[in-house]
Amino acid sequence: MYITITPQKLGTNYSQSSADFVGYLEKENQGLEQQDMEHFFNQYGDEISAEEVVKEIDGNTAKLKKKEPKFYSITVSPSKYELRKLQDNSQDLKRYTRELMMDYVASFNREINGRTITVDDIKYFAKIEHQRTFKGTDFQIKENQPYATKILQLKTDIRYIQEGRAEGNMKRMKKEIAKLEKQAPHQQNGKRIVQGMKKDGEQSHIHIIVSRKDASNTFSLSPGSKHKASEVEMHDKTVKRGFDRDSFFAKAEQTFDKTFNYKRNYAETYKAKKTFVKNPNLYFSALMKLPANEKALAFKIISKSGLPVVPSIPVSQAQIALRVFKRLRRGAEIAIKSSSIGI
Repeated sequence: MYITITPQKLGTNYSQSSADFVGYLEKENQGLEQQDMEHFFNQYGDEISAEEVVKEIDGNTAKLKKKEPKFYSITVSPSKYELRKLQDNSQDLKRYTRELMMDYVASFNREINGRTITVDDIKYFAKIEHQRTFKGTDFQIKENQPYATKILQLKTDIRYIQEGRAEGNMKRMKKEIAKLEKQAPHQQNGKRIVQGMKKDGEQSHIHIIVSRKDASNTFSLSPGSKHKASEVEMHDKTVKRGFDRDSFFAKAEQTFDKTFNYKRNYAETYKAKKTFVKNPNLYFSALMKLPANEKALAFKIISKSGLPVVPSIPVSQAQIALRVFKRLRRGAEIAIKSSSIGI
């Protein structure tokens, strides 16, 4: 389960309207019949139009400055193993989203008029998508890049020869291109993975757009706050503030597991990802202590996620630390991005 929480920006500035983002989320509906479309929904309603989403989010920004985010995007990406537990991706993920947003509000250290905030105090809209494309930040694209660069240069050289601007053996160049296409480490259906290519398999995920202001358009609720749970004096009143990210990410997993009776492997847990970033040796040591069947699944999960794995399993923990430490450190950046540790 990968979850990201992002304040929406256009370039270096925060978006003043949600229209572009909402339009982006409508991309999968293009060319579909009405009955086949995925519509926006919230805690209590289905089939909410894009126009209503924009109107509601853009109209809920009282007293927010231009340099403050007006809304946040939450993206929830279940793994292929998690998706296999679902009977109906669309309906099950809608049900999960509504449970998840109760975890979201519970992670705020805030009160409204002396009471704990509830899901009715936030304004959000969500949408299920079933496709994903490879992006420039994906490890497959990064590791294929040296091959892509050489292929592009060869294609440029061929074009120059065809235009009479250079001389060379085009036949040999085309053979070299074919060779590089096959040598690229990451392939899908016999083709080199490139940016923009659709990902195979189950790719269902959830996009949530949530207003920075509460449903009454009075109070600011920022999941991007890096404050720990604390209290401050504002207008002669004691105000609680802060968003517990660790709690939210952990509850998101627990809610999924409970809702769908999912048995989570250690390698899939938020706790494991945090351990990986903070103490790679401890992370790998914990993997080695798993029962044989769980260990095998853990390595399979890791190999598919882009995290580094060792080619063979050493005998002692000292050997483990020595052999994998450098590779784990290089992979830490990928782990941080994919597990969304930090906002």
